[in-house]
Order: sequence, then structure tokens, then C-alpha cells
Amino acid sequence: MDKIDRKILAELQSNGRLSVTELADKVGLSLSPCHRRLRTLEESGIIKGYSVQLEASLIGLNFSTIVFVTMKDGDKNTIAHFEEAIVDIPHIIQAQRLFGDPDYLLHVVASDLANFQKLYDEKLSALPGVERLTSTMVMKNVISNRLFPI
Repeated sequence: MDKIDRKILAELQSNGRLSVTELADKVGLSLSPCHRRLRTLEESGIIKGYSVQLEASLIGLNFSTIVFVTMKDGDKNTIAHFEEAIVDIPHIIQAQRLFGDPDYLLHVVASDLANFQKLYDEKLSALPGVERLTSTMVMKNVISNRLFPI
């Protein structure tokens, strides 16, 4: 990856809706070379996809929590079952496996406290292999969806 590829990535991070023509103009390439580089970045997996960032509160997701998960066991089978189960819960918008204790950090959204409690009681507390769940409310997002430093 060279300087031009990094420029392409920086531009797309800022605005994923750029046309190839606009992108080529911004990075100083003609259309064909820019398109080839873009396709190479996509095929290599550096560009995983294109998406839209939504404002959670404007789509009714006004409640945000972080849930720390401590597992009973750390064996391969338990971890696999837990990870398969959390994939099926759409309110978990990010999940990270951690070193040490706790084992996982889950970012969970809901419309309000009552809906989070229902989700917690019916889904989160029933996750396989879990010893303990600890949750905390998010007061304010200070940094979210930050662009990668390229």
C-alpha cells in the first residue's frame, strides 16, 4: 500500500458515497487507475464494505449500555457457543473479547430502560457459559465512529 492508496482510503473514510470519478479527482488520478486501485483495496479486504452511520436517538434507540461479561469457563466450546449466541442479538452493536477479567465487553442499545431490562432478563442473562453480567449506562458518547488514522 502506497501513499495514493492511503489517500483513497482517507477520502472514502470521510465520504463513502464518493463516485469513482470524484475519488479519482480528489486523489489526483485518472479514472481507470483509480478504479483499479479501489478494486484491489476491496479484493484484498482492506475495504470491508460501505455503510451509513445512523443517529441512534433519531431511530428510537435512546438507551445505550456497556455490559461486561465474565465467563464460567474459557474453553473453546464455551467461547464458541457464547459468540454464536451474541451474533443473533441485534441490540448488541459491538462485542469485544478481552484479555483478563471481564472476558467480553458488549455495547448494547435499546429504546429505553424498560426494553433494556427485558432484553437483559430474556436474552443476555440466558447466554450460554456466562458466570456474571455487569452493566453500566452510557452517559454521553464523546468519541464514536472515529476514522482510522491513515
